[in-house]
Amino acid sequence: GMAAPGKAGIPLGVLKVLDPRQLKPDSTDTERILTVLDETIVKLEITRLIPRIIGSLERFARMLGPEITSSLLEHRKLSMEVQRLVSSPGDEESTRAAEQRLKCSLRNILRLFLANPLLYHGLKYEVRVRESPADVFIKAFTEFRDFTLERLLTSPDEEKEKVQFMEDISLRVEKNMESISSLQAELAEVIQTRDEEVSRKDKTIENLKTSMEDLAKDCKADIQQIMKEGEKQQKEDEKASQDRCARLEQDVLRLRAQFNALVLEHRASELVLRKNKCKAEREIEKWVQKYDTDMAEKQATYEDLQAVYSEEKAQLALLMEKHAMLLQEYSQIEEERRLLREKEEEAERDLARRNSAATRIQAFWKGYLVRSIYKAKLKKGKGKGKGKGK
Repeated sequence: GMAAPGKAGIPLGVLKVLDPRQLKPDSTDTERILTVLDETIVKLEITRLIPRIIGSLERFARMLGPEITSSLLEHRKLSMEVQRLVSSPGDEESTRAAEQRLKCSLRNILRLFLANPLLYHGLKYEVRVRESPADVFIKAFTEFRDFTLERLLTSPDEEKEKVQFMEDISLRVEKNMESISSLQAELAEVIQTRDEEVSRKDKTIENLKTSMEDLAKDCKADIQQIMKEGEKQQKEDEKASQDRCARLEQDVLRLRAQFNALVLEHRASELVLRKNKCKAEREIEKWVQKYDTDMAEKQATYEDLQAVYSEEKAQLALLMEKHAMLLQEYSQIEEERRLLREKEEEAERDLARRNSAATRIQAFWKGYLVRSIYKAKLKKGKGKGKGKGK
């Protein structure tokens, strides 16, 4: 039968089917299947992050720790080897063996990440990955997980409710299609009216074009007159240009003579500059020799520093491992502190409620005492009044 109606008149059974978030596992087998699917989704998301993490391994090395970092370095080497074997035709057996090692490396990395879920969730918000076909696959797999959950938890009665609901939706769609048809007819009438309006405007434009052509004919005579005046002005400009060219030729001859004189004058200074250049080259050679000597000394110093750096790097790896352990302990301590704060806040709220209740009780008790005393005084007053009357 139909269950109690949900949102917008949708039966509860149909609402559960349409919204997978309302479905909850009701058997051990269902929970196991969902656990496998959820772990697969997590592995797919980690696999999508691995190339970006490898590309910026120095940035995330401190967060990952030495074990995961070394595994990622090994995975990068295997990936490069597989790419090299695939791109160059060669031994297929070697290619298959390299691919098998790459798969084993990926499984090992996934195992390390799954063993530390806090690290995975931290990287999920730290690493920015562009959209790729992998996102489409993960989304499709998530939808497959929801569909599987729906099929596992949908009872025959709920399936019937779903079918009935879909039939009702189909009837509504048919009614909507009829409304759409009537609206389309109205739209056709509006379009016809618009086309008639456009036709009238086209006729107006044609009339305006005819008027413009007449105006162009009237302006043709004026244009011919302007052309004649332009030709006359062009002839005058040509004559002035010829006179200017003659003057420029004379200037060119004069400047050429000055140029020859300057060339003779500067050859002597060029000889002096050449001598200075030779002297400077000898000085540069001396400085280069001195530079080579200094660099040899600095290279020796650099090698000593490199040895010290390697030793400190090994110590840093040990410290990073200790840091990861301390970070985990710190997270546990923070959780304990949070629980302790919640208990203290609850105790303070309970104390406030008790104080408020005690205040109300005291006020009530004081009121009661005042009323009791007031009543006693009233009774005494009445007794005295009666005595005086007698």
